[in-house]
Amino acid sequence: MKIAFQMDPIGAVDINADSSFRLAEEAQARGHSLFFYTPDHLAYQEGRITARGHDLSVQRVQDDHARLGPEREVDLADFDVVWLRQDPPFDMHYITSTHLLDRLAPGTLVVNDPFWVRNFPEKLLVLDFPDLTPPTTIARDLDTIKAFKAKHSDVILKPLYGNGGAGVFRLDANDRNLTSLHELFASFSREPLIVQKFLPDVSNGDKRVILVDGEPVGAINRVPAAGETRSNMHVGGRPEKIGLSARDREICAAIGPLLREKGQIFVGIDVIGDYLTEINVTSPTGIQELERFDGVNIAGKIWDAIEAKRA
Repeated sequence: MKIAFQMDPIGAVDINADSSFRLAEEAQARGHSLFFYTPDHLAYQEGRITARGHDLSVQRVQDDHARLGPEREVDLADFDVVWLRQDPPFDMHYITSTHLLDRLAPGTLVVNDPFWVRNFPEKLLVLDFPDLTPPTTIARDLDTIKAFKAKHSDVILKPLYGNGGAGVFRLDANDRNLTSLHELFASFSREPLIVQKFLPDVSNGDKRVILVDGEPVGAINRVPAAGETRSNMHVGGRPEKIGLSARDREICAAIGPLLREKGQIFVGIDVIGDYLTEINVTSPTGIQELERFDGVNIAGKIWDAIEAKRA
């Protein structure tokens, strides 16, 4: 197959952690041809969806992991699969790229399905499953957020469309910074904030469960660094080996059919204790850590699912 990756600059990725690199590596091993471009080089041109980028080959060699051919323009309708893999923020640039990639259906398979990526942002899709999630409020209005904090005392405040743990704050019963933080966020963004009841179980880790075509294939536990509330690996969280609990499987059984129906082939959900906190569909990660811990070819399972859809 002809595979295109829409992602952030590939020269900067960590070959031992980046899931996009691992997906490209597995595709190449299966004999598929690879093409790479960044989202700013995606375009609509008189009825065609095009991209300027490079033919790509990858190898697991530090600082020499991506070899690029000369820049050329391609018609993405000529590709079998396009991967939507750039990191958030989930802003209008990101949303516009999903609108353009929508136009490739049904001839080209876009993973994950861009229509539902656009309509299922990670911190909003969980609202469909209130029985699985901690108490949550989404608001821009300060009085609404203050009322939620007064009710629950110890809360997590974060930007609705952020990623990687950026801008995440714990506000405990003694905190006096809510108004200042609200002013800070409002000074550079018109987006609402999301506030959730703090879950003390996060000290034991924030579990990332990976689902492939709606089925759980394993999990890693991300433990916060000393003195940190956030467990994201971007900010120093330590990955640990862990199995799937009965509660994890219950959560996956509840959300899996919807993910499969809406073309969300590679999804990473976040579970703290017994609660689902996010359903990551934009650019989930965790493949390489899970493969090392469990000795399972997760990238292979993802490509098996894609190849079955293209058969």
